Amino acid sequence: MHPEILTLPHADERWPSEGAPARVAEAPTDTQSQRLRAMVDAHFDPLWRFMRRLGVATMDLDDAMQEVIMIAASRLDVIPKESEKAFLFGTAFRVASEWRRFRGGRREVALEHLAEHEDPMPVADALLDQARARTLLDRVLEEMPLDLRAVFTLYEIEELTMAEIASLLELPAGTVASRLRRGRELFESQVARLQARSTRTR
Repeated sequence: MHPEILTLPHADERWPSEGAPARVAEAPTDTQSQRLRAMVDAHFDPLWRFMRRLGVATMDLDDAMQEVIMIAASRLDVIPKESEKAFLFGTAFRVASEWRRFRGGRREVALEHLAEHEDPMPVADALLDQARARTLLDRVLEEMPLDLRAVFTLYEIEELTMAEIASLLELPAGTVASRLRRGRELFESQVARLQARSTRTR
């Protein structure tokens, strides 16, 4: 990735315009419920960002996340301890795909309205640049096919290895590498196009 094109937000960066929902409430103290809560707490933030970046509308994120948790709860007896992360991310990918189909690919809000959800408090130039970068990232990801977007997001934003992504999405390593390459090419071409358009309109 070329840093001069766009600095992608780090995986642990909080996105102030996206208002992640509260974590699940305290669960009963039985062993299974404790395990489920531990799974969710360990992976909640990256799962939420992942589904958001796959195009699940903000208004649907609570319900989509709850669906992932419910599926995990119903399959808890058959999920190996070492496969919890893979199960959650694989489920999140499928649930996100279903929610996108449910919404017909409709954008929740027009991109020009994203600024309405930014923090109204005065910000430093660096934070303003980050907000603009996030808006640009949203624009580019909107136009990226879902299969490429999933791999690109997990690698470039969540900073997973290709081996981890192959495990999470149950894909051959070669397919992950191919999708990442195509995603990067599409990302860079779309960023260049948007930047050129912005320059012409100034």
